[in-house]
Amino acid sequence: AAELRDEILFKQPESSYLGDCPICFLPISVEFFVQSCCSKMICDGCSYANAIRETKERQACPFCRHPVPTSKEELDKNHNKRLAANDPIALLQMGTSCHQEGDYESSFDYWTKAAELGNVDAIYLLSLLYRDGRGVEKNEGKEWYQLEEAAIAGHVGARFTLAHNEKTRCGRTDRAVKHLIIATNLGCDYSMRALQQCHENGEVDDDKFTAALHAHQAVVDAMNSPQREEQANFERYLKEWFCVGNG
Repeated sequence: AAELRDEILFKQPESSYLGDCPICFLPISVEFFVQSCCSKMICDGCSYANAIRETKERQACPFCRHPVPTSKEELDKNHNKRLAANDPIALLQMGTSCHQEGDYESSFDYWTKAAELGNVDAIYLLSLLYRDGRGVEKNEGKEWYQLEEAAIAGHVGARFTLAHNEKTRCGRTDRAVKHLIIATNLGCDYSMRALQQCHENGEVDDDKFTAALHAHQAVVDAMNSPQREEQANFERYLKEWFCVGNG
């Protein structure tokens, strides 16, 4: 049973759990927007392009064309509709809000519902509650199980955490390296840096390290688009302007 579990755990996912942007069909990076009307995750490039295109009229969701909320009341109304529909992303967000307010039991309930509906972020976040004993009894076994389930689904944060746990809590460097290679292959920057350190320590050979670097770059390249680059340039401009204006 343990061997079968490891076979599943260390199988390389085809892509990140975030999937592709439903507008441009490119892999979603860590920068994206969740639409309150339909809970679709839109990449930052498409969201920016949509905002620029509709500057002269009220903006609409680039996916379902529902008007973008212009007040907190409209935003809450959209969110409540998604909650009533048991939308996993809305449940995830509600759980996060409860967690920020210190209501960990409600946070556990909402994240559990979202996880049961397949939300991978919720599965990962449940591992943190089991680790810290917040809203639920501390349970290391369930912490690891949730981390593994999220990692199997393509969650690079969970995969990186497993690598850290394997090396620092269990002393199993070989398993840690396997996790880092998988996460690096999915485009995870901090896993790549950790893998580089392992390489410098002689814990991973040249061939495996080089192959992981090439896979990482391929994922990064696949996420590029003119719209995303334009959005990134605009964000850099805003940061520079803010620094100059407050210098």
